Amino acid sequence: MRKRLTPLCSVPIVAVLYAAGAHADTDAEREALARIAHELQRVQLLVAESAKTADTSARIRFRYDWLEKDLELVQRGIADHVDAPRQPRPVPPLSGDYRR
Repeated sequence: MRKRLTPLCSVPIVAVLYAAGAHADTDAEREALARIAHELQRVQLLVAESAKTADTSARIRFRYDWLEKDLELVQRGIADHVDAPRQPRPVPPLSGDYRR
């Protein structure tokens, strides 16, 4: 039996592949991540719609709540990376005196 990817599954896959192929340039990476975040928002809407129409009496149910949490985690990770400061973090000075 051959399985077909649904549009819901193909959007994040395409977005991740696009981000992996993006240039090393920071601005290009941030732009790609912003596009991925936008697509993830659209996927989250699709998941919410699907969850509303899911058959609650089915013997085996899809865990939409797990998927929603995972998508939120990915979304948060992208936001944390994009919002991270571009300057190096301050490093505490070394003591330099190692004989005491």
